Amino acid sequence: MNSRQQSLAEGMLYTDMYELTMAQLFYRMGMHEMKVHFEHFFRKYPDYGSHQAGYCINAGLEWFVDWMRSAHFAEAEIECLRSQKKRSGESMFADDFLKWLARQSPMEGFTVQAVPEGRVVHPDVPLTVIQGPLAMAQIMETSILNRLNFQTLIATKAARVREAGCRRLMIEFGLRRAQDRGGNAATRAALIGGADFSSNTGMSCALGYSPKGTHAHSMIQAFMALGGGELAAFRAYADLYPDDCLLLVDTINTLESGVPNAIKVFEELRKKGHKPVGIRLDSGDLAHLAIQSARLLNDAGFEDAVILLSNQLDEMVVWQIISQIREEAGRYGLDADHLINRLAYGVGTRLVTSRGQGALDGVYKLTAVEKNNEWIPALKVSETPEKTINPGFKHVWRIYNGRNHATADLLGLRDEEPGQMDPLELRHPTDRETWRIIGKSGVGRIEPLLVDIVRDGKFVYETPSIEEIRKKRDYDLDRLDPGVKRLVNPHIYHVSLTSRLWKLKRDLIKKKGNVSTI
Repeated sequence: MNSRQQSLAEGMLYTDMYELTMAQLFYRMGMHEMKVHFEHFFRKYPDYGSHQAGYCINAGLEWFVDWMRSAHFAEAEIECLRSQKKRSGESMFADDFLKWLARQSPMEGFTVQAVPEGRVVHPDVPLTVIQGPLAMAQIMETSILNRLNFQTLIATKAARVREAGCRRLMIEFGLRRAQDRGGNAATRAALIGGADFSSNTGMSCALGYSPKGTHAHSMIQAFMALGGGELAAFRAYADLYPDDCLLLVDTINTLESGVPNAIKVFEELRKKGHKPVGIRLDSGDLAHLAIQSARLLNDAGFEDAVILLSNQLDEMVVWQIISQIREEAGRYGLDADHLINRLAYGVGTRLVTSRGQGALDGVYKLTAVEKNNEWIPALKVSETPEKTINPGFKHVWRIYNGRNHATADLLGLRDEEPGQMDPLELRHPTDRETWRIIGKSGVGRIEPLLVDIVRDGKFVYETPSIEEIRKKRDYDLDRLDPGVKRLVNPHIYHVSLTSRLWKLKRDLIKKKGNVSTI
């Protein structure tokens, strides 16, 4: 693909065709400049089959805003649209619409609010709010869903693996098995969600991180084929990287060959004044091999050598490894906690493909339109109550209890102020019989979640570094109830509506004659 083709594919036309045909309809009906309010949110947490998420980690915002700031309808984009034909042979897009489109951009006239990247987020909570002219707001749908849904999905998976692994060192190894250049987005999201480093050299350098890696079995196989053997391969690697020596020990036999040969090389390095990093286990019963390898390394005086585990890891596999080590380590005279603290994880395929849940159920819905300087709520009703959207121009707050633990996210209308409500009534979004009352004594603090990103076409947000995003992630995770973070059958985190918003939703549904929906 040449540079022109890449620009067409990834620029302003990075959208679905129906967004553009709708935009032309809005233009023809004189609705294209009508100010509207769209919200991006997801309906359900990822469900991996045997286990489920109880939270998500927001990611992808920076890449979407970068697209907003750079995308425009240049001559190539307009010519591409001009060449599209209806089945009758007529032009799909009229010249007057194309002339208007050529003057538009995703920034002009728009205001964007969003939950910052790294924050813990939950279903039905607006993650990104777009306000601006209807036609362009519609065209932006595909790009926002593509960029934010995928990175949020991968960041969530990475966070779950990190939590399962007791927050030990984690390296993302997934580029070779990722979906083409989606591997770059997956690497960024993994670094936000839980990975400390990545083997993806280009993206690591772009984001300011040192790429990490070990070596392949092929290195040892090549030496063996030439008569040198595993020990010779280890020595050659250690000679070139004496202070970064982490050896893959399972090419022949982990405990009878790999680890003993690694120890010989480590002893040689130690005599020369170098400190080896450790070993990597990439096959077999990783928990058992970690225990036995630790025993051999300890006996040789390498009690702090890292034991990096890899091979089809995800949160459940890591959790099982940790559980097995806690149960078995003591039988061999090992301190389980010390061993767990020296573990590291190389997580690849199952992370970057989000095995078990290949897509986040994120949507982009119109919730209000402006007429005569007044915001009119818009409602989409579904026979499935959970798919009936929460209408109107809204704000979002996080409610903390007296112990500074997050207890609920609250959606309310833009002129509401929950800090002035006593008591605070939290209504279930779909179940009319379920609500909760919290008195002032039960509320520690109330935090607005949405921040300004673009205001009247101007970028006003100070983009945080990955390190700053990670601090937000850890802050939020530390304030979640442990049950919400449970890997299997997590406790439900409450997302609620204020009484006014709940009543507005109920009244709009009644007007549409579908009172059974809520």
